[in-house]
Amino acid sequence: MTATLPTAAPAVSRPATPRGGRRLLRRGLSRIGFEVRSYFRQGDSVFFTFLFPVLFLLIFAVAFSSDTFGPPGDEVSSAAYYLPGMLAAGLLLSGTQNLAIDIAMERSDGTLKRLGGTPLSPISYFIGKLGQVLVTGALQAALLIAVAVLAFGVDLPTEPERWATFAWVFLLGVTTCAILGIGLSAIPRSGRSATAVVIPIVLVLQFISGVFIQFSVLPEWLQNIASVFPLKWLAQGMRSVFLPEAFATAEATGSWEHGLTLLVTLAWLVGGLIVVRATFRWIRKDG
Repeated sequence: MTATLPTAAPAVSRPATPRGGRRLLRRGLSRIGFEVRSYFRQGDSVFFTFLFPVLFLLIFAVAFSSDTFGPPGDEVSSAAYYLPGMLAAGLLLSGTQNLAIDIAMERSDGTLKRLGGTPLSPISYFIGKLGQVLVTGALQAALLIAVAVLAFGVDLPTEPERWATFAWVFLLGVTTCAILGIGLSAIPRSGRSATAVVIPIVLVLQFISGVFIQFSVLPEWLQNIASVFPLKWLAQGMRSVFLPEAFATAEATGSWEHGLTLLVTLAWLVGGLIVVRATFRWIRKDG
C-alpha cells in the first residue's frame, strides 16, 4: 500500500492589511523629504520648472509695465494680468514636465530597477513623487505671489471664497499634473530623449491655453483643442481668483465655468491614474 502525500493548499491572495497600508504610507511620506532634496540639488530642474514661471512673470511685467489690461474701470497691471497664467503654468511644469523627465531619467540610469529590488512599493514611490510636487508647487506659487506683490504692487483678493477656489484649483491641478507626468514618463525610450519628447508638449499647451496669450483672441479651432486639456481650465480657474469679476466676460462663454474646470480636470486625473496603473514598470519591457 502506498501512502498518499497531502497536497499543498492553493495559495490565496490576501488583501492588504491596515498595517500594510500604514507601512506603505509611512515609507511614502519618508520618501518625500528625499525627493524634495534631490529636486533642489538639480540646477536644471530648479531653473526650468521652479524658477521658469517667475522669470516669465518678471519679463511680462517689465515688458508691458506701461500697459493695463481689462475693461474700463477694472484695469489691472501687466503683473496682475499674467500672474494667474504663471501660477497655472507652474503646476504643469512642476508636475507634468518635472516628473515625466525625472522618472524617465531614473528608469534610464537604473534607479527604478534598483528600487524595484527593494521593499519600496510603487505606491510608496508615487507618494514620494506626489509629495515632492505638492511641496515644490506650493513654494513656487508662494514665490510667484510674493514677487507680484512685493515687486509690482499687485493687490491680492480679500474674499475668503476666492482663496477657497484657489485651494481646490491648486490641489486638484497639482495632483492631476503630477499623475499625468508619471504617465507621460513611459513614452520616452531613454532619459536622453525625455526632454525632446516632453518639453515641446508642455510648451505648446502653454501657448494655446491662455498662459502667454489671451485665450479669447486665439482661433476658435485652437480654443476647442486647448479646451480638451486641463491647463486651459487651470489657468481660467486661477484667473477667477486673482482678476476682477468683470474679466469673466472675456472668457469663451462669458463666465468662469468652475463646474467645467472641476469636471475636466477630474476626468484627466482619473484617466491619468488608469494609464499609470497600466503602464508603470520598474523596468521597460522593451528596455
